[in-house]
Amino acid sequence: MRCRILVILLALTPVASAAQEPLTVNGAVKAALAHNASLRATRAGIEEAEVVAPARVATDVERARALPRSSISLSGLVYATTAGVEDEVARCAEVLDRVDVLMPLSSHRPPAAPAAKIRQLTSALRRAARAGIELGAGFPHAFTVDRRLLLTIARAAADAGARRLTLYDTSGAAEPFALHDRVAAIVDGVALPIFFHGHDDLGLATANAWAAARAGASGLDVTVNGLGDRAGNVSLEQAAMLLRAHGTPAALRLDALRPLARLVARESGVPVSPLAPIVGAYAFAHRSPAHLPRPREFEAFDPALIGATRRAVKAPPRRRLGRP
Repeated sequence: MRCRILVILLALTPVASAAQEPLTVNGAVKAALAHNASLRATRAGIEEAEVVAPARVATDVERARALPRSSISLSGLVYATTAGVEDEVARCAEVLDRVDVLMPLSSHRPPAAPAAKIRQLTSALRRAARAGIELGAGFPHAFTVDRRLLLTIARAAADAGARRLTLYDTSGAAEPFALHDRVAAIVDGVALPIFFHGHDDLGLATANAWAAARAGASGLDVTVNGLGDRAGNVSLEQAAMLLRAHGTPAALRLDALRPLARLVARESGVPVSPLAPIVGAYAFAHRSPAHLPRPREFEAFDPALIGATRRAVKAPPRRRLGRP
């Protein structure tokens, strides 16, 4: 089984605003980053990049016009609840290759009633189809609502013309075992590719992405360095190496992961933790020289796969208690 990787370029530039709101995106920096990152993403063999967010469709579409056109597919998001959703999709169709229409499933997000959510989503999909672009449907809060509602609205979206479905762990509260079962139920119940979008609030984004892939998901939403809202999203680097290690490869050039991570860290202003798997400075630093003659016993994969090298490092000197 092969798993498609969708890289979200929307979340790559967390920049504090004048009000110090976290993850407010500075447009000029974001546009420059998206341009450079899209070039690197193309070289890395990434097949799809999400570049239009549902809360700023008009602005992001204009920025997307400036992106270099290449083999990478560009996609975006719109809300089914937006007045004139068909106009937003038509605008996206001028630049993008596909659009997902989102319907949040939480009862606290309008419309509250499940039947109304289904009606509004299917109506939006049918009206948006006039734009002639490939459409999908996305379901925020997919893992915190009743499973029957999720399956029912997923089937309704398929009947209304959606070609792909994305399940969002919006709060980052899902755990791999229950998530696996829910994704498997949707994979079995709907004859469409299923994608997973995770958040790392409990540190389980990568594990949840792997659970989704094991359950039959066709693709994963990821971000470079895991950057995203709150604690971030599924990390491209971790997902790519995990898929490869366990026989579910994605069409990626693994040696491009570290340069792409460095680019995003530099231009976003968010450094990579030295302890980060795959791309962190300590990922292949061994404090025991005895590891080096038998590295396969102490490493998950050969660092040469990503253009890295292993090395021995000295432990810092110990400090005595009570002394600075």
